[in-house]
Amino acid sequence: MESLRPHGRLTDHIGLGVVSARFNRDLLEEVLNRSGRREKRVRRLPAHVMIRYVIAIGLFCAESSDEVMRRLVGNLRRLGSWDDDWQVPTASAITQARQRLGAEPVKMLFDRACVPLAGPGTKGAWLARRRLMAIDATSVDVADTPANVERFGRMGSGPKASAYPKLHIAALAECGSHAIVGAVLGSCRTGERTLIKDLAWRVGASVSIGHLRWLADGSYQALIFKAGLSAQRRARLVEQARTGQEIPADLARLVRVVEYTVPDRNPDGELIAVVTTDDHEVPAMELAGAYQQRWEEESALDEIKTDLRGRGEVLRSKAPDLVEQHMWGLLLAHYAIRALLLEAADPAGYDPDRMSFVKGLRVVRRQVTDQAATTP
Repeated sequence: MESLRPHGRLTDHIGLGVVSARFNRDLLEEVLNRSGRREKRVRRLPAHVMIRYVIAIGLFCAESSDEVMRRLVGNLRRLGSWDDDWQVPTASAITQARQRLGAEPVKMLFDRACVPLAGPGTKGAWLARRRLMAIDATSVDVADTPANVERFGRMGSGPKASAYPKLHIAALAECGSHAIVGAVLGSCRTGERTLIKDLAWRVGASVSIGHLRWLADGSYQALIFKAGLSAQRRARLVEQARTGQEIPADLARLVRVVEYTVPDRNPDGELIAVVTTDDHEVPAMELAGAYQQRWEEESALDEIKTDLRGRGEVLRSKAPDLVEQHMWGLLLAHYAIRALLLEAADPAGYDPDRMSFVKGLRVVRRQVTDQAATTP
């Protein structure tokens, strides 16, 4: 009788269930080819398995490296697909395989696969045909090694320096789905930089605004000025704009301003001023409501730092390249779970905000453990 054991190496049959469906084998092969990280000889832990493994350590941050591998192959023996001569690799072998892989293929997979998820009917995802997005940044503690300190730095200095080096993440999230679809990693001493059009920003009291004219919905057109311009220079620029003259872009920018208060949140009546390059299409009330969606980005980052990584946990990788590899794995794991939740919410007409990320994470973790032998 022909054996029912799967053909090929055992590691060819390691999968992550619903996560594998989001990042399929063909996509993994593509990023390995493009990054030049395909192995030149047959290895016990081939590169495509290690990409899946990196996503898995994003799902099981609290577990040791070899325990995560055990979870990936946990039921292979029960299903009769465990090769007799194959053993779970040691922690040292796993680290060496991660070093061979590096961070680039995992980053490339994120860039290639993590695209906006919201469809036309997704609640909370759109504003006047524009997809609502938000940008925020955060830092996570990483292992206290000389290499990590040199690459990522510490917050503060001297006796007030942070106990651990900190990896800085600036991320772009889709408000409707909470999916992170863009990210930049770097030192905690590097500020976030963005170059995106048609944003709605809240401005602080220190930003000088030159009123030009009121609009019908209660918002108004204004100039925001380059820092350091004198009051006289700002006044001249406002007069030039009111008479239709062109304004030098390096000195001032034309924006639309929406001002409002939220009494239930701040009884003292704090004035919130939101500026946007949109000059007429979106009503002021809708713009004010859209700014509230900005906090969706903060929620998405908290899901990664608290629910996936674990509150107060340190990314244990001792080398900067592996720290970044681990972070990309966390981002990929978060994206896969958020995609799963959106697929459940949209057909039922639910707002994805009402879907529990923690419950979705539990489902995926159980599925990884129970169905590790199934690879799409």
